Amino acid sequence: MSLFQLKGSLNSRQSLLLGLSGFGLLLLVWVLLTMGENPVFPSYILPKPGKVLSSFGELYADNDIIRNTCLSLGLNLSGYIEAILISLPLGFLIGLFPFFKGLSQRQVDAIRYIPLTAVTGLFIVWFGTSTAMKVHFLAFGILIYLLPVVIVRVNEVEDVYLKTVYTLGATNWQTIRSVYIPSVLSRITDDIRVLTAISWTYIIVAEGIGSTGGIGALIWRSGIRQGRVDKVFAILIIIMIIGILQDKLFIYLDRVLFPYKYQADKSRKGGAVQAQSNVSLIWDYISSIAIWLLIAIYVILAIDHISPLFGSESVLTYLFADTALAIHFIMLSVLGYQGIRFFNKRSSAQPAVATE
Repeated sequence: MSLFQLKGSLNSRQSLLLGLSGFGLLLLVWVLLTMGENPVFPSYILPKPGKVLSSFGELYADNDIIRNTCLSLGLNLSGYIEAILISLPLGFLIGLFPFFKGLSQRQVDAIRYIPLTAVTGLFIVWFGTSTAMKVHFLAFGILIYLLPVVIVRVNEVEDVYLKTVYTLGATNWQTIRSVYIPSVLSRITDDIRVLTAISWTYIIVAEGIGSTGGIGALIWRSGIRQGRVDKVFAILIIIMIIGILQDKLFIYLDRVLFPYKYQADKSRKGGAVQAQSNVSLIWDYISSIAIWLLIAIYVILAIDHISPLFGSESVLTYLFADTALAIHFIMLSVLGYQGIRFFNKRSSAQPAVATE
């Protein structure tokens, strides 16, 4: 296949090679623009790659970059959890029932045009400059985009599925549970992935207020105020790496929770029902071990959070401060999901007991 074919696609090898080539080209341009005693861009505008690389050590030694990264990550997760827990039920209400739709549809459409930087002062008045304010501010920033998307996803549910369950005599609740919820959740995961990138913008804005720490505060304190552009670039690279990892995690969770979305891709590749390759089997085995290892680590940290084992302050409190509750929520959800899967596998493996 030609690489310049309109709407063409790349195989995995081409994608890998072009991706590495693009990264190498970007790095080469960066080196060329900053090399020599009189570079095209001076160091206070575009630092040398070597200077940015060395600044990671300074961030670790002088600026506690690991803890600040965890604080920002905890803020990101807390805001997302709050926004999702509000947007999903509210979006279903507005999308499913004409009463709620007529009552609030215009307000939902209008709220999308509120500039978030303009309401920062209101959140400070309402909640102060604590972590709670930043979580609510971030949740609001995500909610104003996520709520209208949930309503749209509800309206996009195909009539053929609704007619099928109605023919089978399903009640309203059965229709919501068997058609609307699976359809909307399987589609909304893609929208949440997109909003992940936007949320980091709001985190930088929120963390510039007060002194609770985080990557955003570190950019302003150690980067802009001190004129350390190399540190700013290093922190931005950390944010991009976290964003890429979050995106990959969302893709993995999407494939685990909604495997039927990818049946069409499998059929195009030679049939949906086919033996798993050795690579996929190895990956499933490694991911399963990694999940249970993560759960084991969490159990230790949860015990430490209740009764500190490694010092006067628990590890979760030190790393995530007031947002440690989000870590508990996520890990308990993972533990519950793994428990349900284990129970279902064990139940299906047991032979049926013959009755006389």
